[in-house]
Amino acid sequence: MTFRIATLNMEQDHKRWDDRRGLIISEMGRLKPDIFCMNEVCIPRQTGRWLQQVGGAAAGHTYCLVQLSRPGEKSLADGEGILTRFPIVETANLDYRIHDGVAQVARLEVDGRLVDVYVTHLYRSIGEDSERIIQVQRLLEWVSSRNDADVRIVCGDFNATLDMPSAKLMRSAFVPSQTDVTAFTPLEGVMGDVSHPDWRRFDRCIDFIWVAGQAKVVESGVCFAEPANDDPTLYPSDHAGVWADLDFA
Repeated sequence: MTFRIATLNMEQDHKRWDDRRGLIISEMGRLKPDIFCMNEVCIPRQTGRWLQQVGGAAAGHTYCLVQLSRPGEKSLADGEGILTRFPIVETANLDYRIHDGVAQVARLEVDGRLVDVYVTHLYRSIGEDSERIIQVQRLLEWVSSRNDADVRIVCGDFNATLDMPSAKLMRSAFVPSQTDVTAFTPLEGVMGDVSHPDWRRFDRCIDFIWVAGQAKVVESGVCFAEPANDDPTLYPSDHAGVWADLDFA
């Protein structure tokens, strides 16, 4: 059985969300992901629930939603989320206890197999990679403690390229589905502001779908990476996303 998973950092509700959210829905309709992982779900506007309903209708799926807010005051802003059309066996979460980072997992039943899908968002891209190494160490320890799943998939914004130590540590246990660029798009806000203005657009790969266990990547690519037809400054998000088709090994 082949199933499709996609991941996207949604940039909360910043930079013309009401205008760009339709681009996310259109791409969900094109991709029709069985599983959709989300970084920076906007908690006040409940964008996860909105995508569950409207994105699910576009994809032709009835999605279940699980989401996790960041700790402390950050819980008022954003969190991680997973949409899935597969039955959920259980969910759990991990607080990295550093930089308000969290990880979430949903254990799914897919064609009679147990598939653990994790979503996380690591320390900011302009920060020291040593901080992300701590987060990856704690993530891998947690994943290892849940070693009774057939397949393990970790999705999200890792804010590190594959040549950096934190990503190399992830690669010691997981295989990345792709190496294509995912950050950053030329998305502009109302005042023309862009994320990380000192960095080139589409210049690196920092968003990943990592795979381990009894599954292999059949095909993968970049998604949510095209501007609106009538506005070259309007993109689905300030990141491009990643999709992958997986099959059981």
